[in-house]
Amino acid sequence: MGDETAGMVCGHHHLYSCLARGMPAPPVQPTMFLEILEQVWWRLDVALDLAMIRASARLGALEALECGTTAIIDHHESPGDIEGSLDVIADACREVGVRVVCAYGVTDRHGEDGARRGLEENHRFIRAGGRGMVGVHAAFTCGDGTLAMAAGLAQDLHVGVHIHVAEGVVDADAGDRLAGLAQPDWLLAHGVHLGRPLPGTLAHNPRSNMNNSVGYAHPAAWPGRVVLGTDGIGADMLEEFRLAYARTREADISADPALAWEWARGGWELVPEALEDRVRWSYAGVDDPWRLAFTPGVRAQDVWVGGEHVLSSGRPTRVDPDEVRRKAAEQASRLFARL
Repeated sequence: MGDETAGMVCGHHHLYSCLARGMPAPPVQPTMFLEILEQVWWRLDVALDLAMIRASARLGALEALECGTTAIIDHHESPGDIEGSLDVIADACREVGVRVVCAYGVTDRHGEDGARRGLEENHRFIRAGGRGMVGVHAAFTCGDGTLAMAAGLAQDLHVGVHIHVAEGVVDADAGDRLAGLAQPDWLLAHGVHLGRPLPGTLAHNPRSNMNNSVGYAHPAAWPGRVVLGTDGIGADMLEEFRLAYARTREADISADPALAWEWARGGWELVPEALEDRVRWSYAGVDDPWRLAFTPGVRAQDVWVGGEHVLSSGRPTRVDPDEVRRKAAEQASRLFARL
C-alpha cells in the first residue's frame, strides 16, 4: 500500500459555477431538469462578467488543488461576456498551478450571433495556443447547422468536441442527431438518456445526476473510455470515485470498486501530463480501491505539478487561499445582486 498517486483529473467541470453557492432561490421552484436549467443555471451564466469568471476559476482551481486534482477539463458559458473568457479561466488556473483544458459551450439559445461568438471564442483561444476543445452546450439547444459548424471547427483545429449529451429526457434524441458527427476524440458528458452508443469518451457525473434527478447513466455498459467528472460540484475526485462506486454497486451487487477507480484513472488518458504530477495523500492505502472506497476524509497533503511543489502540507504555495476566497465572496455578492 502507498500514499501517493499521480495528479487526479476532473473529466467534466464548470468552473464558473463555483460562485453559485448561496445564490438567491430561483423565482419558481424547478420540478424537472429543464426547469433547473432555466431557473438556475441559465439565469446565472448570463449574469457573469470577466471579473466574476476569474474569481470563480481561481476558487475552483484552488479547491481542485486542495483535493489533489491537478487537471481540469472545463466547460464554460458566459453569454453576456464571451470574448476572452477562456483566457481568463486558463490564466486563473495557471496562477494557482492547475492544468486546464478549456471549452466555450456554443448554443443557439441567444440567437445566431451568440452561437457565432461562441464558435469564435473557441477558435481564437485554440488558434492562439490555448489547451482546449470546441465546446457545445447540448444538442437540444443547438440547431443542426450549429452542431455541424462546431464539429467542423473541431476537425479543422484537430481537437475534440466537449458536449453535454442526453443528460435529461429533453435531449433524448441527441444520439440520433450526433451520430454522423461524433468522433473518437469527443468528450460526451452525462449520457444518461443516450439511446445509442457514440464514438468518444463518456464523462460520468454521478453526484450531479443524482442532484438533478435525471437518472443513472449505467457507465459500466459504455463500450469505450469512461472518465469521472463533477459537473461543477467541486473537484474532489476521490469523493466522486466513492459515489460512482456506490451508484454502480446499487445497480449491480457484483460491482467491484476497481471499476470505478478505472474511471477515475481514465482522465490520465485525456490529460497525460497529469501522470507526471504527484500527490501525497493523508492515507497509506490510496492505491487500493477497496480500502479507498470505504475511507472518507482522505486529503492531499503535498502536490507537485510539473515538478513544482504547488501544495505543501495542505497549503498552496502560489496563491494566498484566504485572498482567493475573499475575492470570490466579493464577486459572488456582485453576481447575486444581478440575480
